[in-house]
Amino acid sequence: MKRIMAESMKQFSLPRYERLPDMGLYLEQTVKYVNQLLAPLECVELTGSMVRNYVKMGLIENPVKKQYYAQHIAYITAVTLLKQVVPLEQILALFTCQKQVYTTQVAYDYFCMELENVLGYRFGLKDTIDDIGETSSIEKEMLRSAITAVSHTIFLNACLSRLAQAQTNDGKTEG
Repeated sequence: MKRIMAESMKQFSLPRYERLPDMGLYLEQTVKYVNQLLAPLECVELTGSMVRNYVKMGLIENPVKKQYYAQHIAYITAVTLLKQVVPLEQILALFTCQKQVYTTQVAYDYFCMELENVLGYRFGLKDTIDDIGETSSIEKEMLRSAITAVSHTIFLNACLSRLAQAQTNDGKTEG
């Protein structure tokens, strides 16, 4: 089972900031785009209501003329993953710390690299977690801790999903 999960994770990667749509997507387009990005992780599905709540909380900036751009999508993607293990208020505090040190592009690209790095380790695709970036900071350590927790949640959910699927298949063959 772990080998099958590792194979599906081998293909996973998030687009870096420069490859995120920056032509302005409406809310439902944004939701669909982020859900497609995160579908291989089988995590919580994003809804329009969630995005509106993130805006109200100040986790992401207001859309521009009802449209969401690369910066919005970067934050929405990170929040959608992090909220599985970190309360929204603490994600806001984490983002506040990150913004003091890194641009959105640098922070998001690091987030993507670190997520892929830790997931690769967690799913057995590599033996160690690599050091990402050239500098060390408490902000990077906090983000790695959050991403590590996310990776464990994704792994556990994948295991439970495969077990449920196997039980369903066993029930069908017995009937």
